[in-house]
Amino acid sequence: MIFKQLFESSSSTYTYLLGCEDTGQCVLIDPVFDTASRDLQVIKDAGLELAFTLETHVHADHLTGARRLKQLSHSQIAAPAMDELPCVDVGVKEGDAFLIGSIALHPLFTPGHTSTHHAYLLEQGGVKWLFSGDALLIEACGRTDFQSGNAEDLYDSIHNKFFNLPGNTLVYPGHDYEGRCVTSIAQEKNRNPRLGNNTSKAAFVDIMNALDLPYPRKMDFAVPGNQLCGQCPDNVPEALRKPCEFHEQG
Repeated sequence: MIFKQLFESSSSTYTYLLGCEDTGQCVLIDPVFDTASRDLQVIKDAGLELAFTLETHVHADHLTGARRLKQLSHSQIAAPAMDELPCVDVGVKEGDAFLIGSIALHPLFTPGHTSTHHAYLLEQGGVKWLFSGDALLIEACGRTDFQSGNAEDLYDSIHNKFFNLPGNTLVYPGHDYEGRCVTSIAQEKNRNPRLGNNTSKAAFVDIMNALDLPYPRKMDFAVPGNQLCGQCPDNVPEALRKPCEFHEQG
């Protein structure tokens, strides 16, 4: 398997490239609109062809690159079937493996950050890899105060779907804001300040309710744009419109 972790600095988003060496096909998990051209160059340099983009959820902090990458490379768009987005080519759901050549990603329904959030589990080289989206971050977790978020659901998702995995499971999150790249289930069970050391559900809910986080600056256009798989809506502020020029020029 060919694996690359790619970073978009404006939203501190990680995009993950998984490539099958047998077929030359690859998938990008959670691509970003702004870095679509860069990601395609990385794929080309690796001798791969983009078959799919795959979303963990409808993002509020950036526009997905799914639609743009489809226009540029004829890739297909995959996302949780529960979102029922008309622009999606392949709906994924827990219990049905998502295949890219010899690579099998297993969707895990993990609501809490959003009501339809999914993570993806892979076994490679005898080790499990978890692409946790915005549910579980490095010594943190996704917020639950908007977009059908629910702290109790997130607690259950992390404890029932993630913390039951082997401790050496590698966790690759959707974001990190401090320059870190990867964590593990064992580390998060021990060191996560919101969830570790057997934190109770009630204590976790209190922590999340007290965060008082700022309103996401891109949310008002990112959510409707991502419900169209990354189409720029009309309300993108002028200062943030540059990446939209590709869409507007066809």
